[in-house]
Amino acid sequence: MITIEEKSVEHIEFLQIAKTVKINEPLPAIIFIHGFTSAKEHNLHYSYYLAEKGFRVLLPDCLYHGSRSEKLDERTLSFQFWKIVTKTIDEISLLKEYLQEQGLVENGRYGLAGTSMGGIITLGAMRRYAWIRAAVSLMGSPVYEQLARLQIQYIEKKHGSLPITKEQLEEQIEHIRQYDLSQQPDKLAERPLLFWHGKQDNVVPYAPTYKFYESILPHYEKNEDKLQFISGELEGHKVTREGVLKATEWFDKYL
Repeated sequence: MITIEEKSVEHIEFLQIAKTVKINEPLPAIIFIHGFTSAKEHNLHYSYYLAEKGFRVLLPDCLYHGSRSEKLDERTLSFQFWKIVTKTIDEISLLKEYLQEQGLVENGRYGLAGTSMGGIITLGAMRRYAWIRAAVSLMGSPVYEQLARLQIQYIEKKHGSLPITKEQLEEQIEHIRQYDLSQQPDKLAERPLLFWHGKQDNVVPYAPTYKFYESILPHYEKNEDKLQFISGELEGHKVTREGVLKATEWFDKYL
């Protein structure tokens, strides 16, 4: 039997999922981050599979999402995308501290995963936090600066102008560089990392993510099994059932 609990730490509301008989025991823990315009409840199917394997799963709501929604329209929300990404990376440490203080994590075994924006956040957090033991990026990308500039081009093409000056824009890009894993891939330190990405993805481009994966292969030369990239040949911006199960297997093996 699986238990789902509503919890909060400071301003972050999250769901905690684990086997009922072990809900108060130390378990390997996985923080799972949702996608853009989504919410914590939308990833319950991942947490069910992971809880069945003996993990404790935390599903937080990101800034301006779910229980933290300020009812912004999607266009306004899109201008806040990188603020949401970097804020969530910062907040992951609060969830880790909660687990640690409550004695709910077993032997420092922390994992991190996410879909789409959550995958982007996962990869940035891998640069920031050495305590993450294993990670899974589903439709995410580590190339923050490149993605930001592509996003700017899209907004300018669609809306004609940006709500900020070029100087403010460069200040924002300078800020996100400190989270950009592609600019400091050695931070991975051979930790287990799985990518899943559809080749037909028209939301988060496939090619830059795969190019990054190829560039870090030499970092895993002595531990090739700890780095894997699964491509969905015909898939767009939606994780297949195979992707969900592979993510579960990855944590079962490495966490």
